[in-house]
This record gives sequence, structure tokens and C-alpha cells, in this order.
Amino acid sequence: MRITHAFRRARAPRHSRLLAVATGLAAAVALAVPAANAANAGTVTDASAASRLAAVADAVRDAGVAGTAWYTDPAAGTVVVIADRTVSAARTATIERAAGPDAGALRIERAAGRLTPHLSGGDAVYSTGSRCSAGFNVVSGSTYYFVTAGHCTSGGSAWYTNSTQTTLIGSTAGSSFPGNDYGLVRYTNPAVPAPGTVGSVDITGAAHATVGMAVTFRGAASGVVSGVVTSLNATINYGGGDVVHGLIGTNICTQPGDSGGALYSGTQAIGVLSGGTGNCSIGGTSFFQPIIPALNAYGVSVY
Repeated sequence: MRITHAFRRARAPRHSRLLAVATGLAAAVALAVPAANAANAGTVTDASAASRLAAVADAVRDAGVAGTAWYTDPAAGTVVVIADRTVSAARTATIERAAGPDAGALRIERAAGRLTPHLSGGDAVYSTGSRCSAGFNVVSGSTYYFVTAGHCTSGGSAWYTNSTQTTLIGSTAGSSFPGNDYGLVRYTNPAVPAPGTVGSVDITGAAHATVGMAVTFRGAASGVVSGVVTSLNATINYGGGDVVHGLIGTNICTQPGDSGGALYSGTQAIGVLSGGTGNCSIGGTSFFQPIIPALNAYGVSVY
């Protein structure tokens, strides 16, 4: 399993990038406090546990081991590190050394394949040398757009419905990557419809993700896949200075060609695909840019 953007080059695949994930932190262990401070016990517990897990997550990040992803498990008081098949025992030992006296808070899990980025809504869209997925159609006034991944729009200016690039959709109107991973494409061809749906599902609003939320993904490569939200506020380091924050982690499988595709829950837009691990033959984990920051940034709405 390899962590990737859901990004497929028409001519040559992107090189492997490091993906490292750190989720939001919460208390998982109780600390003894004097009876006089009992009223403040919860605050001390939360701050102490969060501080410890934050330090461990920072140590994993600073270890700089490619082929790893990580997130916190507050209930267990651990930082879970996913290591793909390229990570040797010596490299996992590097992570443990980086954590120092808190290495006991690490839980290292092996992934069968290799972690890689994925770029390819749900309908395929094409730009020079690459394929992505459209996320959600959005509108501002009487102007229509679709939201997709920023690592898609940062590399392409004109977008088409087909790989031979004979039917123009429109042009990139905004792009935010790295830091965020969202982009905006404006429809300029009136012959290309822009329904407010993902497949046959009518999208009527947008919502924030919550851990345990049932979600569905639609992408050009993987089709329709269902799963649940497993983490929030993840950070991915794709290498080369491309770091993305505030992502949603899921147990959904995605693959090259899916980037920018739509994550939704019922009729609510949740996010667009940034990157993931594995494929839909062996399974995997995928990470999504929340949709609400993108809508707010561009002043657009789903419909």
C-alpha cells in the first residue's frame, strides 16, 4: 500500500511522496491531582494527555520516514503509525528513537502495499497530462463551477470531459495547495451540464465531518465506495514542501484517478479527495479536504 494523491499522469506517474498524518488530540488517561484541585481534574487530564500525544505525533513527523501515516487514538492514548511495505525495521526503529521516553505511546501497524498520492462529483476531468475527478458543482450568483483538489488545479489551467481534450469544460478559477488542497474550475462551455448532484444523489447542503460518520465517495477510478470517518484534522506531508493540514481520514479505498472526487453523507457534501493508500482490490485509507473551507474561500454554494 502506498500513500498517494488520487492523481494519475497521462504519461508518467508521480514519484512516491511521504504522507504523514496527525489528527486532533484529546485526553485518554487520568492524572492524579490533589483533592483541593479535584474540580480542575478534567482540565489537567485533557491538557496533559493532549500534550503528550502532540509531542509523540511531532516526533513521528520529525523522524521524516517516507511511507508512513499517523494519527492519534485518544481512547487508547496512543499515536498509530501506519508503515507501508517500503519501511524497513531500521526505519521504524528511527521513529521509536525519535519518540524517546514516550515511544511506548506508539502503535506501529504494517500496511500490505505502498502509500501513494491519488489524482483523477465523481466524473473524470482531464487537463494537460493528468486526470482528476470533479468534486461538487457549486454556484456564485449565475456563475457555475466545480470544486476539486488543489493539487489538480495547481497543475492545470484548462479542463476537459475527455482524455483527447476535445470537449472543454472550463478553466481553473482558483487553487490552494499546499496548506489546503482545494481548487475551483469555472464552467465556460454551456454545452456541458452542471447538475447539483453526485451521480444520482442530489446534494442539498454541506456539513462538517465527525468521527464515526457514515460517508460515501464517488471517483472516476474507484466508482462509488462507502465507509466511515476515522479521524479529523490530519496532516499530510507529500514531500518537497507540500504539506496539507486539517484533513478528514476515512477507511475508504481510493486509487489513482480519484483525486478531487466527492465525499458525501446522505445529501450533504463533506469533502474532496486529497490522497490515500492502496487501491480497491486490497483496501486502504483515504484523506479528504473538508468542503466547507473551500466553499467559504471562494464564496460559492452547493445546490
